[in-house]
Amino acid sequence: MHDVQSSPDTRGIDIQRVGLKDVRLPFLIRTMDGDYQQVLGKVTVAAELPKEYRGTHMSRFMEVLLAWSRKPIAGTELRLILREIVEKLAAPAAEISLSFRYFLAKTAPVTKSLSYLDYLVETSGRLDDGRFDYLLGVEIPVLTLCPCSKEIAACGAHNQRAAIRARVRFRPGCFLWIEELVALLERQGSAPIYPLLKREDEKFITEEAYRRPKFVEDVVRDAVLALRAEPRIRWFAVECESYESIHNHNAFAAHEESHASPGPVKNCP
Repeated sequence: MHDVQSSPDTRGIDIQRVGLKDVRLPFLIRTMDGDYQQVLGKVTVAAELPKEYRGTHMSRFMEVLLAWSRKPIAGTELRLILREIVEKLAAPAAEISLSFRYFLAKTAPVTKSLSYLDYLVETSGRLDDGRFDYLLGVEIPVLTLCPCSKEIAACGAHNQRAAIRARVRFRPGCFLWIEELVALLERQGSAPIYPLLKREDEKFITEEAYRRPKFVEDVVRDAVLALRAEPRIRWFAVECESYESIHNHNAFAAHEESHASPGPVKNCP
């Protein structure tokens, strides 16, 4: 049959990104303990289309994704996926983003009741002329309590859920597990969020938040210090958004930066 996609094009335009958006497939995500977790992934994948070709072969994207959906993956495997796409499509560059809900066990602080909290995760990568760029992003729910409200009120203080969102790039050969990045950032709120709390746990969390009041600015600054202190990270962007309980709007603060290499790092080449 005639291959229309591979027919020549005379308009002289390289298209930077051609591919599939919002592909939903089950994936196996490698976990820190050496196991894997099955998730429902949403994928966007694309490749660069040279000016000589009229179109790309969309089915080849799906062939690669379907094969990899049955194998445990993490950041290293994203590079292998992109290498396969580049080879199958004879493309100069390719990129992929995979988002999913990732569940971690949470133990209540007093009763030790076990439950599972989901975190929004996005992993993305780009392979361009052999160079691989990888980002890991997470969204973490936390509790924040307003320092101003605590200071001026005769009793109590308004508190609410907030979201810490971060994206990080790693030094070559280094990476953090999702579990590590979640734990690092979750500590920056006034208190953690738990799906299951008994009365004793609720009392503990309420009082903990009251002892650790934080504006969104405080959360972001503390998160920046924590991310700066992690030598495996070379760039990050972090945001805190507070779902205000006494206002009809949200508050947010955001920051991004890169920092110099600290020298050799344990577990990195």
